[in-house]
Amino acid sequence: MNQTDGLTPVKPAESELLVVTGMSGAGRSTAANALEDHGWYVVENLPPQMLSTLTEIVSRTPESIPKLAVVIDVRSKELFQNVQGSLAALRTAGITYRVLFLDAADNTLVRRFEQGRRPHPLQGDGRILDGISAEREVLQELKHASDLVVDTTQLNVHALATTITELFSDSGPIVLRLNVMSFGFKYGLPVDANFVADVRFIPNPHWVPVLRPQTGMDEPVRDYVLEANGAAEFIDRYVNALEPVLEGYRRENKHYATIAVGCTGGKHRSVAVTEEIAQRLAQLPRVQVTAHHRDLGRE
Repeated sequence: MNQTDGLTPVKPAESELLVVTGMSGAGRSTAANALEDHGWYVVENLPPQMLSTLTEIVSRTPESIPKLAVVIDVRSKELFQNVQGSLAALRTAGITYRVLFLDAADNTLVRRFEQGRRPHPLQGDGRILDGISAEREVLQELKHASDLVVDTTQLNVHALATTITELFSDSGPIVLRLNVMSFGFKYGLPVDANFVADVRFIPNPHWVPVLRPQTGMDEPVRDYVLEANGAAEFIDRYVNALEPVLEGYRRENKHYATIAVGCTGGKHRSVAVTEEIAQRLAQLPRVQVTAHHRDLGRE
């Protein structure tokens, strides 16, 4: 056990503390179940004020619970008000942690509550949307300070469980995981993007009849996009600009980032550039990269 002369125990480096929070209806319970499946000790619905106490107890025998996940929700505004203070107290005590924030679009959250036939915990006598709005206001600061933000709008319970598995099933601290995502601006910005690149400056293959039915995954389109004037220079400079940012993420104990690349419809230019950027980033040390094409296949 690692202690400091009888003072507050310091959580050993080999153990992990994960705080799971986010919007009601965004999938906290699904995430908790997935974490349990991979050896995490999960405590759900813990009042934030008890976080330090629980962590101190666990840190006395870290070998018994090497991976602790604590799920905190906002069912009580009063209890949630000092969550940032509770997290700051952990850091002051030398206890490292990460915060996973689950989010989803408002219309998705409304649909999930309606399907479950249950009220939002903060809606009171108002509508579900009133509760969602109130919750977003309470959680805004915590979301911005989170290490990982996962958008579950397009994820069912199985896809979310898979995402959690990919992020947290490894033993020990996870490597820096990058999700490079193509998207179409006409379908809206990805809400979980840490960086957004606009490649609409590249000539659009949509206006080339032979290329229009193809996608950025096809070689003729890929060549047309990547050989366009300015495309290679943009990709080179963009990847180079990301390198110090990603290194900074490691220093700040952030382990996940989404890099979104957008064109008009998310079919040609953004797909080709996303694949190229993902390939370049995958060559960096201690980085795991996946490429995802959000709007590929849409009409």
